[in-house]
Amino acid sequence: MSERVFLFIVGVYILMALYLGMDVMIYLLSLWLLFEAVTDIRLTTLSQRLLKKSVPAGLIIFNSRQRFDFDALRIWRISVAVLLGGSLILLKEQNFEFMWFFPWFMGFAIMGAGASSVCPVLLFIRWIGFK
Repeated sequence: MSERVFLFIVGVYILMALYLGMDVMIYLLSLWLLFEAVTDIRLTTLSQRLLKKSVPAGLIIFNSRQRFDFDALRIWRISVAVLLGGSLILLKEQNFEFMWFFPWFMGFAIMGAGASSVCPVLLFIRWIGFK
C-alpha cells in the first residue's frame, strides 16, 4: 500500500466516523497515528514488506534543503493525530461549538490529498526542512 492510498483510506475513515458520530473511531485513529509516528512502524511499510514489493509514496515531493533528520511523514502523522484528536476533544468535552469544522475539513482534505497526490501540509513540512 502506498502513502497515497493510505491517505485516501484515512480520509474516508475520518468522514465515516464523523458521519456516524463515533468519536471512539477518531480517538483510535489518533492513537494509531501517534503509535506509527513514535515507533516508525507504518502500516504502509509493513504491507510492502509482506508483499515483498517496494511501492513509491505516490505523493508530490517538494525538494528543499534538509535541515532536520526526521521523516516528514512521521511529523505529518503527529500533527494530524494532535489536531484531529484535540479538535474533537474540544468540540465534545469542552463544548467549543466552532470546532466542528476542523475534523470535517481534515477528513475532506486528507481524502483529497490521497485522491490528487498533493498534500499541502506534507509539502509545507518538507519545505520547513524535514526529510
